[in-house]
Amino acid sequence: MTEPTSDPATAAGDGSETAADERTRGTEADDPASVADGPSTDADGSASAAYEPSSVADLLPGTEGGLDGYNYAYLDEHTKREVRRGILKAVALPGHQVPFASREMPLARGWGTGGIQASLSLLGPDDAFKVIDQGSDESVNAANVRRLAERTADVDVTTDTAEATVIQTRHRIPEEVMTDEQILVLQVPTTDPLRRVDGSDDANRRRHAHRNYSKMWVALYENVVEWGEIQIPARYPVLVDDRYLMDPSPIPRWDTTKLNDAETLFLFAAGREARVYAVPPHTSVEPLAFEDRRFQVERFAGESCHRCGSTDTYLTEVTDDDGVTRHACNDASFCEKRVETPGLPKDHHLDADGVAWGPGTPDPLLTDDGGDGA
Repeated sequence: MTEPTSDPATAAGDGSETAADERTRGTEADDPASVADGPSTDADGSASAAYEPSSVADLLPGTEGGLDGYNYAYLDEHTKREVRRGILKAVALPGHQVPFASREMPLARGWGTGGIQASLSLLGPDDAFKVIDQGSDESVNAANVRRLAERTADVDVTTDTAEATVIQTRHRIPEEVMTDEQILVLQVPTTDPLRRVDGSDDANRRRHAHRNYSKMWVALYENVVEWGEIQIPARYPVLVDDRYLMDPSPIPRWDTTKLNDAETLFLFAAGREARVYAVPPHTSVEPLAFEDRRFQVERFAGESCHRCGSTDTYLTEVTDDDGVTRHACNDASFCEKRVETPGLPKDHHLDADGVAWGPGTPDPLLTDDGGDGA
């Protein structure tokens, strides 16, 4: 008497073995390679409507690079088209806040998700990408954003402003002169400048529609009455193309006039508020000010950068390990280039009309009324 076999395949016979192999191997229709070869066909030979490309590389030649398992430049194609449509509308209406469907990103909202979505939607295989965080290329946030673009979009990354085609920045505009072949994407925490004077977004949108900015003018007047001058250190309100009041993101006043009549396209993206707006090249951008209280930039009391010796750049105080406080260029990349080339030109409209400039430059409209102007 023979013992029953314990092998299910032997007990089931040849047919069951074939079925088990079928389950193990899967059917040919489930093979991703067969789907990638092209659309499937029905019995009558017509193409199946359910076919979708397996990757963006099937649609766009030259974008085969990037991190495996992710779409090119991380975002899906529908998202990038949505962002580009918003950008086109923003360029057509300078200063106007355009809504877009902001997506979830691999970092918390408020850390530059809007700027990342705008940058990744614009990047292509031939671009060079630069990221600035408060003037530095090497901060944690700047390095991580740069690494995300490098790995998912397979683009060149750089710290040189002149070499970059797309620049994403947090709260600074580069000191170096930019060209019409570059795009500057600014991260924006708060989109509406009128929120300083009224917390109701509905009421503020009506004000924008009617170009009614009287409440902001009153707030500036009260600031002058209290302090003798307009004391707004960052996010200085500007009027774009003589139409829309715009928040230029928390850039210092030093950078505000760089927006006026520039050759570069400026994009402002807020992921948390799902808004994007733009300043196209050669567009008028005028800081709000009064005839007897002109717009002023920061004054550094004759200080210069301790590394490159610059006196015409935005300076910040740095404290060394020995406790000594010095001034240094906030734009670290520009400072490095100034060390090698002291005469390197910078982007600053020193001849702008209606602006009180520079360290220790007296403003006659202030000094006549008793203001210090220094």
